[in-house]
Amino acid sequence: QILLNYLPLEKALWSSLLKKQRDLYSQFLKEMIIQPGIAKANLGVSREDVTLEDHPLNPNPDSRWNTYFKDNEVLLQIDKDVRRLYPDMAFFQRPTDYPCLLILDPQNEFETLRRRVEQTTLKSQTVARNRSGVTNVSSPLKTTPSSLSEYEVLPNGCEAHWEVVERILFIYAKLNPGIAYVQGMNEIVGPLYYTFATDPNSEWKEHAEADTFFCFTNLMAEIRDNFIKSLDDSQCGITYKMEKVYSTLKEKDVELYLKLQEQNIKPQFFAFRWLTLLLSQEFLLPDVIRIWDSLFADDKRFDFLLLVCCAMLTLIRDQLLEGDFTLNMRLLQDYPISDVHLILKKAKELQDSK
Repeated sequence: QILLNYLPLEKALWSSLLKKQRDLYSQFLKEMIIQPGIAKANLGVSREDVTLEDHPLNPNPDSRWNTYFKDNEVLLQIDKDVRRLYPDMAFFQRPTDYPCLLILDPQNEFETLRRRVEQTTLKSQTVARNRSGVTNVSSPLKTTPSSLSEYEVLPNGCEAHWEVVERILFIYAKLNPGIAYVQGMNEIVGPLYYTFATDPNSEWKEHAEADTFFCFTNLMAEIRDNFIKSLDDSQCGITYKMEKVYSTLKEKDVELYLKLQEQNIKPQFFAFRWLTLLLSQEFLLPDVIRIWDSLFADDKRFDFLLLVCCAMLTLIRDQLLEGDFTLNMRLLQDYPISDVHLILKKAKELQDSK
């Protein structure tokens, strides 16, 4: 939380700042999830009101219904992605010890996001934001249950961890309409939320949702350009960063660089996912968290990420130099080395050898 500029270095300031931020997050919940829920419930109460003031077919862009349907498209995409977060771990399917009481209070009659997804029959236009000719944004290793019905539905009053993540992403999308939600953001928020929601100290654990939201927002402020398609080819966009992986590799290991060039293995075939998702799909969650510690602790964190990518390439250089296109693509799409300490040590060596 310090490394992501959520908490100041001075510990004495923590409690007042945390209280302020957590109250602000409650405010977001009330305005963006609870109010539309109440509004929708109320809109259905009196036929007369609905017809005169606002109705589902009202084309006016300011119409509450219009906003509601637009939000639903985003929500359905988020829902699809968060339900399959880290399918090899049970954590995200389990109920949280701290469900959001504001929303789940039985006195309330407004809908939760989960119910809103169940009720909506709108077919979400699948967000076609899979870019740079990459066919898979998620790793082939990570198999997902084939249908949502395989998930246990939790009883009312309970919330699974993935539902909390859904809410964080939904609020982020509402507050940042310029970028809204792009597939892959779920993979960025997952490790942050897991870290806070499994904190041994229950005071931190209880506020994992709000704290994750602000840390995620701060992190996205630094990496959001990777998710904006129109910036792909600009100096801050993802194409530039992918090319940088190769130019750094050329400096450090020209033989390997030439081999990949010769086989026409373009950086977007693998580095797109590595860089956009901060390697969160290439390793198991505890290893991702370990990599992120080093990444966020580095002053030039995203330069360090490029060095980590180069380290990953040089550590499998012998296999890459021997392999053909198909074999090498398989290695890069499904990275074989699981000892992240080895990778970080190598990245540090590359950094020091400048």
